[in-house]
Amino acid sequence: MTATVTAATASSVAANAASPGAAAGPSAPDAAPTGGATGPAKARGTGKAFRIVPPFVVAGLIVALWYLVSYGLLDASRRFLLPPLHSIFTDAFMNADTMGDIGLSLGRTAFVTLTGLAIAIVLGIAWAVAMSQARWLETSLFPYAVVLQCIPVLALVPLIGFWFGFGYPARIIVCIMISLFPMVSNTLFGLQSVGKAELELFKLHGTRRAVILKKLQFPAALPAIFAGMRISAGLSVVGAIVGDFFFRRGDPGLGALISTYQSRVQSVELFAAIFTAALFGVVIFMFFGWLGRRVVGKWHDFGGR
Repeated sequence: MTATVTAATASSVAANAASPGAAAGPSAPDAAPTGGATGPAKARGTGKAFRIVPPFVVAGLIVALWYLVSYGLLDASRRFLLPPLHSIFTDAFMNADTMGDIGLSLGRTAFVTLTGLAIAIVLGIAWAVAMSQARWLETSLFPYAVVLQCIPVLALVPLIGFWFGFGYPARIIVCIMISLFPMVSNTLFGLQSVGKAELELFKLHGTRRAVILKKLQFPAALPAIFAGMRISAGLSVVGAIVGDFFFRRGDPGLGALISTYQSRVQSVELFAAIFTAALFGVVIFMFFGWLGRRVVGKWHDFGGR
């Protein structure tokens, strides 16, 4: 019986070795992935196209609608209400004097924006960390963060002017007030989003509260913190522009320049200044998105764009 099985096994091995089809058989599956490797690449390329093409399509529709209103609905005497896009570029963006004024104002607005944003980030994170350490602190402090968010800043402008003057400090304070709440709420949400099992495991080993914050809560809160930074970045530009409108003592920023163009009915220059402010806000927003992907993108899907 054993001899029979041994002979059969030997003949089978010999047949496999002699058969060219059998020798080629194992290589067939190896060759298959080579041809199929283009599938993921095509999917990535298609996904990238779907992310890039729609914004350009929408931009084209906006431009078409802009020209339709400018030339189709407005006569020449009222075209200053919505000047054609090409005239904004030729008469404003390509005008050295206009761009000189806009550039100087942009630099001053950028200073207020970045200063106010930096202070708001530090205050917001510190405020949220304090509230995350004790329930009674959250109950005591969070309502005031909500009140600060809900108070109309314009109603506080006269009071801010009385207390801090009408120069750069007042502009920075307005910027902080507008951009602070997203940092507080997002950071607090991130700190409190730690899983209960992980938190209990740290407490089971007698870990100190500062170590839990450093090793567990703060790393878990980083995606929410960077999301709050992106929101606050856009709001800080709004705060700087609003501060420029009402606190004009000292060098004027973009808000003061926009108000000047509006009072002089310089619509082309007005739109150029508005576009510059919008582009500045987008750049800051994208910077914090890029920074968030660099810091937490390896282990967290931070927006995916």
